[in-house]
Amino acid sequence: MKRTWSYPALRDLPVRRILVIKLRAIGDILLSTIVLRNLRHAFPDARIDMLVEPPAQDIVERHPALDGVVLFAAGKDSPLHVFRSLRRAHYDLVFDLFCNPRSAQFTFVSGAAVRVGYPFRGRSWAYNVHVTSRADRVHNTEFNLDALSAVGIPIIDRSVTIDVPKEDSAWAQEYTAELRQNNRMLVALNPSGTWESKRWPAEYFAALVDMLTERRNARVILLWGPGEEQTARSILAMTHSDAVVPPSTSLIRLAALLSACDAMITNDTGPMHIGAAVGIPVLGIFGPTNPLLQGPYNTRSTWVRREGLTCLGCNRTVCPIGKTCMTDLKPEVVFEAFAALLPESHGKGTPDA
Repeated sequence: MKRTWSYPALRDLPVRRILVIKLRAIGDILLSTIVLRNLRHAFPDARIDMLVEPPAQDIVERHPALDGVVLFAAGKDSPLHVFRSLRRAHYDLVFDLFCNPRSAQFTFVSGAAVRVGYPFRGRSWAYNVHVTSRADRVHNTEFNLDALSAVGIPIIDRSVTIDVPKEDSAWAQEYTAELRQNNRMLVALNPSGTWESKRWPAEYFAALVDMLTERRNARVILLWGPGEEQTARSILAMTHSDAVVPPSTSLIRLAALLSACDAMITNDTGPMHIGAAVGIPVLGIFGPTNPLLQGPYNTRSTWVRREGLTCLGCNRTVCPIGKTCMTDLKPEVVFEAFAALLPESHGKGTPDA
């Protein structure tokens, strides 16, 4: 008979080593860190590790509640190597917040006495604590916290933050100092994204850059990641502004750069969640995904989409009908949403507290 675990029972186990698994993607991993401070509060003396794929290491390794990061590079690392590493670690408690076939294998092979996961099709065998998924009803952060609630761990902290090292903050302040001349507002625009269906048209971003420059006297930073620089430069070429394309950054330097800005306007991507985590106002542009489930997670942020379409929130990575949710969302509407988020009396110089 399957044992029912509870927080008091876990404390009696005892729990000395904890593993949290969230393999990808950047934004999802960042949102999953909401569990870490709660675990640290519940088990102050335990070692807490997180298993992720390498792109996320830069974001999670500095988390104050985390002791270590275990890496798995899909397609490069042998799963057997990770299996052995997990067995040697002797974890007592594992939370699988990813729950794909590979992460289910990692959870089971760990040999942990308590293995918590969402019993999606073909994966329930890996876990001895099953979490009822509310992925279609609650924000991604609550989905992650449900795993803690399944074993009665108290939720005392609902924050998602990034600790930016002093040297990276200093770099960002130095880089943006000249851009802020004459007390200009600094707005970061993120026009890229992994899903083609989530990318707002480049020409719309260009029009938005000009609106921000002309109507708000803003200086715009066009963000880019690996393989995306040409997109940023092509948008810049379509504008009549003094927007800039910054140098290449790591994820932690991107966090530093965003923390030095007054606001961010972005497609639904990992950088959106980085902007929210450093605490600036973020305007997310949505269509195929649901902002109530995946929207920017801080109280200073909001989202905009082309309301009235029956296909909103389809979750398709490629649109079969021409990305109507993106093409029908005009630049003027996005600018108005930004103006409502950040009225003219705010957002000039450094962000308000």
